[in-house]
Amino acid sequence: MESRKEEKMINNKNKIIGNIVCLKAIRLYSIITLIAVLFMLLGGCVKTTENGMKNNDIIKLEKVTFVLDWTPNTNHTGVYVAQQLGYFDNEGLSVEIIQPGESTADQLVATNSAQFGISYQEGVTFARAAGMPIVSLAAVIQHNTSGFASYTDRSITSAKDFEGKKYGGWGSDIESAMIKYLMEQDGGDFSKTEIITTGDVDFFALSDKGEIDYAWIFEGWAGIEAKLKGKDLNYIDLGKSAEVFDYYTPVIITNEDNIKNNSKMVQAFMSAVSKGYKYAVESPERAAELLIQGAPELQAKKDLAVESQKYLADKYVADAKYWGEQRQEVWQRYYKWLLDNKFIDKELNIDEAFTNDFLNK
Repeated sequence: MESRKEEKMINNKNKIIGNIVCLKAIRLYSIITLIAVLFMLLGGCVKTTENGMKNNDIIKLEKVTFVLDWTPNTNHTGVYVAQQLGYFDNEGLSVEIIQPGESTADQLVATNSAQFGISYQEGVTFARAAGMPIVSLAAVIQHNTSGFASYTDRSITSAKDFEGKKYGGWGSDIESAMIKYLMEQDGGDFSKTEIITTGDVDFFALSDKGEIDYAWIFEGWAGIEAKLKGKDLNYIDLGKSAEVFDYYTPVIITNEDNIKNNSKMVQAFMSAVSKGYKYAVESPERAAELLIQGAPELQAKKDLAVESQKYLADKYVADAKYWGEQRQEVWQRYYKWLLDNKFIDKELNIDEAFTNDFLNK
């Protein structure tokens, strides 16, 4: 009887030991499983970009702000591509893209409120004349793709045809001077055209209502939009109409302090952007998708973005040696026109207004 009791106690003890071992095994298995899951989760956080790099290769990123000149469009695609494909990350930068508010891109970059931005050759020239130390780092497009557009029923096929017609624009003196220059070159009388300030009101809406006859547009955006809308336009190409107006528009800018004291950051930014525009040249439709990913408000204009991107693909580099190249004669020629027409009242060293030093050559 005593031996049976002892045997029973031994069996119970063995069961307890077995349960303990089992519990420890279960706990160990759970820990191993948890570790495996954590590794899977961490592995999922490592994003491999389209250039084959991983976004965890760089742990600490330098924050940089890039300010647009206007709402997002295909002039800006290379910057969005660089952001979406991790080119900035790979260069050690975290880039925030913003739109200008009450201050212009020139003003924000001059004060380093934004380290980089989009401007135009005339904007940079005016800024430097006003003592603002901004510098152009790259020409986004090699030739001026803007000009004066009108519906074909307005019968405007040359600058002389501006006579008796209404122009809708921003109301700046430089617009009037350019129209006057073109008209006089073509034998027209500037006093016979009417200049109306319309601001950013839609060109198509104003033309449909008959409130204006012609306006200044970018062929690669409004010109493409006209085709998608089924609107036939006459277009007077500024750069082809007068060599002096074949200037760089737009350009990417920074300030002199960044170039002098943070050149590595400038080089890193421009290296990523150069890759972004090269990608836009080689894969325009995919680049348009990446632009829309970075600027979802363009989803409603997806067809326009894609067709515009295809139009610009061979315009970014065109006859330049590499993307972004800026030539001294282009800067000098337009600067002289501004000076001769008294838009600038002092001599400038125009070579200080731009540099090619940070481009991927």
